[in-house]
Amino acid sequence: MAQPYLVGSGMAALAAAAFLIRDGGFEGADIHLFEENRTIGGSLDAGGTPDAGYTMRGGRMFEAEFRCTYDLLSGIPTLDDPAVSVTEEILAGHEDFPWDDIARLVDADGKIVDTTSMGFSERDRLELVRCLATPERRLDGKRITDCFGEHFFTTTFWFMWCTTFAFQPWHSAIEFRRYLKRFVHLFPGFAGMSGIHRTRYNQYDSLVTPLAAWLRERGVAFHTGCRVTDLGFTRGVRSGTVASLHLSRNGRDEEIAVGPGDLVFVTNGSMTDASSLGSHTSAPRPAPRRSDAWLLWHRLARGREDFGNPAAFDKHVKESRWESFTVTSKDPAFLRALEEFSGRPAGRGGLMTLTGSPWLITLVANRQPVYRDQPEDVGVWWGYGLFPDRAGGHTPKPMTMCSGREILQEVLHHLPFDRRTSERILRTSTVVPCVMPYITSQFLARRRDDRPLVVPEGSVNLAFVGQFAEVPDDVVFTVEYSVRTAWTAVAQLLKLDRRPPEVYKGHHDPRVLVAALETMHRR
Repeated sequence: MAQPYLVGSGMAALAAAAFLIRDGGFEGADIHLFEENRTIGGSLDAGGTPDAGYTMRGGRMFEAEFRCTYDLLSGIPTLDDPAVSVTEEILAGHEDFPWDDIARLVDADGKIVDTTSMGFSERDRLELVRCLATPERRLDGKRITDCFGEHFFTTTFWFMWCTTFAFQPWHSAIEFRRYLKRFVHLFPGFAGMSGIHRTRYNQYDSLVTPLAAWLRERGVAFHTGCRVTDLGFTRGVRSGTVASLHLSRNGRDEEIAVGPGDLVFVTNGSMTDASSLGSHTSAPRPAPRRSDAWLLWHRLARGREDFGNPAAFDKHVKESRWESFTVTSKDPAFLRALEEFSGRPAGRGGLMTLTGSPWLITLVANRQPVYRDQPEDVGVWWGYGLFPDRAGGHTPKPMTMCSGREILQEVLHHLPFDRRTSERILRTSTVVPCVMPYITSQFLARRRDDRPLVVPEGSVNLAFVGQFAEVPDDVVFTVEYSVRTAWTAVAQLLKLDRRPPEVYKGHHDPRVLVAALETMHRR
């Protein structure tokens, strides 16, 4: 029986394993996932305890047109109720607990910004339209700053856009344009974030755990602590047939022969590679090395232009790094104060960006509990700084050099809470910071061929999946992108009739465009 081998255990690999079973007719026992870490899930992680403090590097947002994701998860039961699918749980949560953000931006004086107007000048509007109309091939290697003047990056729109999606002015104009097209239908409700869906818990508990349980029930083998260091190909120039996998397991090198009919799926690159956790009393330490997710891609791409250019994404850490932090509170003081200030209960307010912070801090207090095992008397909220290399407004040093407590002090400095409340929050909270050197590496300025196609031309049994494989029209830094690459890989390698649904193209709908233009012209 043919056997699929999957390098990595993030959402793309998990989804590929599920599609191999659902659409490809494979037995779970024939599917093998190799993960260099001891835990699975890739970038969708969550850990910690109520006492030591919970941790999660980040959270992904969903929306109604995540067609591949909702199709896949409609067949995966939740752990809380096997009669309810993960898709049903997410959609029901949006109906019962939608975001209605009226405190999306907070200015330097601690006052809520009126986001009725996007703050555009006529030039800004013209540049947006011109960016949308520019063919992607003409944006090769260009940055967002190559397409817009300085004023654009001071607008209300930009502050909301860059902190919702984590864009920087020096990021790829190609990716920015794709995001504009992909999410133009969300423009009318963008300030209030009404079109955003969220998982019930953090994404590890809500997505990874039930999907992994479904795969394990079907016999899928997870090989953790096992690094795939290289692939061997059959002889021939630019051979498209993988003949072997080279592994390092428990300090021993192994080689697995890949037979006729076997398939290989590689997650190339990692946006959360080399992440480093700090603590409430200490700053994160720099990670000692990169993982084999990058090293493997470099080895594969050597002499192979069709396998992409990893150096475009992993050689510019200063342009792809930011820092997140997770706050565990054993007192409701912060959530109550935030509710009173924002005018919305915890979990309904969406994102809040402190524009007066040099770090450009964004906070989110999701619906509680955030963890399935979270005690009732414990609250969890999360935030991140888009400019962690700058000195803070309260703490005169870079965010990357700050302990969790110092980061919380910076946050409270920019919120109009009274002194007693702030002191109570500091006394009863534990903050765990996390520096991520490559978190927006997929946004870096690139050329169109820097990412390999999901199935490179001429490939017989190899596919690339995840954030660094190329899918025209869709947008990276989303769960949807990972799932779409997985579905595409399985369908193409197996030559299946059932293919992923088309990427939603709201920019082709005149009604969507009219609504977006009206939003752009609000004053």
